[in-house]
Amino acid sequence: MGIISRTKLLLRVKTNAALDELEDPIQTLDYAEQQQRVVLRNVGQGLIDVATARQRLSRQAEQLRKQIPYLEDQARRALDADREELARIALQRKHAAQIELLDLDDQLDMIRQDEQSLMTAHQQLSGRIEEFRLQRTTASARHQSAAARVRVSETLTSVSDELAELSMAVGRAQESTERLQSRASALDALIASGVLTTPFSTTDAVERELRDIATQRAVDEEIATMRATQTERGTP
Repeated sequence: MGIISRTKLLLRVKTNAALDELEDPIQTLDYAEQQQRVVLRNVGQGLIDVATARQRLSRQAEQLRKQIPYLEDQARRALDADREELARIALQRKHAAQIELLDLDDQLDMIRQDEQSLMTAHQQLSGRIEEFRLQRTTASARHQSAAARVRVSETLTSVSDELAELSMAVGRAQESTERLQSRASALDALIASGVLTTPFSTTDAVERELRDIATQRAVDEEIATMRATQTERGTP
């Protein structure tokens, strides 16, 4: 891999990492749901507009249907009055109304189809938004749970590192204490044996040994005296 390719790859990796840090999945899901609801409102408004247009055309068609019999009656009354030209005008208006009514009926059919399509789209979009809302709730809960686990894991990791350092320090302290205790015991043994003397000692090793001999003799003599006393007590 060339230097340029490696540089591009590194930039992409850094950019993706930066975007991952900046992007909040929960905010992204909230924005997506808001946009879907905007689309749903637009579809609902379109459905209202189409329904309004259908009602307007329906009223216009109803007026034409009422006008046709009236024009027929006008034509008959004109003929009864021997006014054929008026009858022709009435019938021309009647045929124009019929043609306009047919055109309105075609437009109404198209509008009804559009209205049905919008209603279907509105229902489907409402269902998808509800599904997305449930998925968003689940995803949000999972994201919060994962984030909490990461925080706990990071905390435990940092605490574990500190505990490990503390354990090592305690171990070092114990080792130092054991060394000091061993040294103290060795020094006590040397002092007791007379090899070493302390600054507070007033006698040397020879004097201590003579005292030990004297003490031992005193003990032996006391034991002999006690035995003699017991023997005398046992004599009748």
